[in-house]
Amino acid sequence: MPVVRKKADNLLIEIGTEELPPKALYMLGKTFAESIVKGLGEAGLISDDNKYRWFATPRRLAVWVSKVRVRQSQQTIERRGPALQAAFEADGTPTIAALGFARSCGVDVAELGRAEEEKGTWLVFKQVQKGSTASKIVPECIERSLKQLPIPKRMRWGNGDDEFVRPVNWLAVVHGKRPIRCRIFSIRSGNVSYGHRFHHPRAVPIANADVYEANMTKAYVIADFEKRREQILQQIERIDKKQKFTTVIDKALLDEVTALVEWPQALVGEFDKSFLKLPAEVLISSMQGHQKYFHVTNSRGTLLPNFITVSNINSKSPKRVRSGNERVLRARLADAQFFWETDRKQPLEARYQSLTSVLFHRKLGSVHDKAQRMQKLAGFMAGIAKEKSAPYERAALLAKTDLVSEMVGEFPELQGVIGRYYAVHDGEDEMIADAIAQHYQPRFAGDTLPANRLAQSVSIADKIDSITGLFAIDETPSGDKDPYGLRRAALGVLRIIIEQEFDLDLVELITLAADSLAEFPGVECDQASRDTALDFMLDRLRAYYADAFEPDEIAAVIECRPGRPLDFDLRLKAVAEFRKMEQAQSLSAANKRIRNIMRKADDQVPDMFSDALLTDAGERELASALVEVSSDVWPLITARRYTEALSLMANFRGPIDRFFDEVMVMTDDGAVRANRLALLDHVSRLFLSIADISKLQMPN
Repeated sequence: MPVVRKKADNLLIEIGTEELPPKALYMLGKTFAESIVKGLGEAGLISDDNKYRWFATPRRLAVWVSKVRVRQSQQTIERRGPALQAAFEADGTPTIAALGFARSCGVDVAELGRAEEEKGTWLVFKQVQKGSTASKIVPECIERSLKQLPIPKRMRWGNGDDEFVRPVNWLAVVHGKRPIRCRIFSIRSGNVSYGHRFHHPRAVPIANADVYEANMTKAYVIADFEKRREQILQQIERIDKKQKFTTVIDKALLDEVTALVEWPQALVGEFDKSFLKLPAEVLISSMQGHQKYFHVTNSRGTLLPNFITVSNINSKSPKRVRSGNERVLRARLADAQFFWETDRKQPLEARYQSLTSVLFHRKLGSVHDKAQRMQKLAGFMAGIAKEKSAPYERAALLAKTDLVSEMVGEFPELQGVIGRYYAVHDGEDEMIADAIAQHYQPRFAGDTLPANRLAQSVSIADKIDSITGLFAIDETPSGDKDPYGLRRAALGVLRIIIEQEFDLDLVELITLAADSLAEFPGVECDQASRDTALDFMLDRLRAYYADAFEPDEIAAVIECRPGRPLDFDLRLKAVAEFRKMEQAQSLSAANKRIRNIMRKADDQVPDMFSDALLTDAGERELASALVEVSSDVWPLITARRYTEALSLMANFRGPIDRFFDEVMVMTDDGAVRANRLALLDHVSRLFLSIADISKLQMPN
């Protein structure tokens, strides 16, 4: 009896590699699966509702997809040729165009069809094309997906030219019960995987796609990333319950640890209590950053001399594994203790001069130079905050001094934090110590902001100096590349100013920073670079306000380039309220019209319009309304009461509508024409004093 093969089968793809980078594993596994599914969907081998699962361990990326068709459906290919009138002569003889089209299709002209549309009739060629097989399409999807993975740096191995994030050792592609044969990265595919490197290094046959996960589990591999992560959490929970403490779970560390193991075994270890005299941040950094351990606390949140490590083997002698981890941590903590004791023999102030040996940028000088520039900016902001400048300037000078300490040399992620401890030890004012720790904030989106004006000022000084200086030497972000983190710095400045209501002028800050930088040979902080730096910062406001306001509302305010972010915030809220008014649509359209007229006008527009040249009733009414509204609006604008100002300016709707209905702006009389242009220019400038409402995209 003949075997009837299914029209669709589940598919399993696994790429076996050397140890993949742990911090990228989650993203690599998820992205690879999504790309495979997308490719299969585009090829017509799966439907939109197909299920799929992704797997990722240190030594493999895999994806399982349900109901992948054995073959594509047949397709009707249609090509359109020349129009009928261009395809035949008057006597019906085919033209060169028709003959050429038929030849390219591999048929005679007589075999071509006709397609009638509203615009005419064309020659067409239709052909039923048999669908390609999964065995051909799947390898193409795999290759394309692997090339599209976001891998910043690929490597080669062996004698070939293949490139991937790590060397590839095996490839398994199984469709139902049948392996799909192909060659990728010079590796022949098959239906064989490999188990845990130590517990089951032998081959693991994959009889069909559906047994993959179960077979890997038998081979001591928890292939599902999220199941493996959950298993780690459950093991830690059991330890916590037994030991009566709480393990602090950092999500990023948990993902990294999950990416380091295939068969997780959580163990508890301990270190000498004497190390608890070190700052908690040092202990946590030693455990998390260097050893990938989880730290533990008591019920009051106090750090305990214990840790949780997750091993990749189920050892017959867990005490030896624990002892080995404790020994490594002890050595690191002993080093940290030595650095801590050595560093505190010298005050931070004494380290200031040593910053001359730390390069900030070859064109912008040392960190010592940067600290001096930060001092000027911080002192300026002290004046804005109406506080004494001395603490601000001292905090700015000391902010970077811990960079030359032994502790930060070993734990660079603790810069600022260690500086605060040393400042307190030196007897510095508490606010100065806090500013040293907080001036790097916010480090990332959603990070906490510096807590007070002093810390906020030092933080802004640091970031403004970097932005202004790097723009002056043309080291600007490009595309997705931002090596100096200027986008993050700009957004940090804006967040501090807006969320902490620190009313600073970016133009003043950039100008002051540029003046300090101008002392360096070869650094030209001209007006163009200053303007570009300001535009860059204002453009960050698009991202900052994206979730709360419409893009055209943001664009309307950015067009006026207000230098004060707090002022920007008030204007934006006013524009959002204005667009809700019934007059908004008409006034937005009128402003667009005014801008277009002014753009196209060749006339020299006077600074003022003359009442004597206002001849039509429509223009006299608009001029009268302008004078009346302006007298009420300008005090509101000066007081930054923009919502009220725009509400009053909504009264222009009637006069402006009448003006455009009754008045010919571009009249032949040159003096009258120039006067009308001046009137419209004054109306436009009044709106522009708040925002360019012509940018609003209003519904018809």
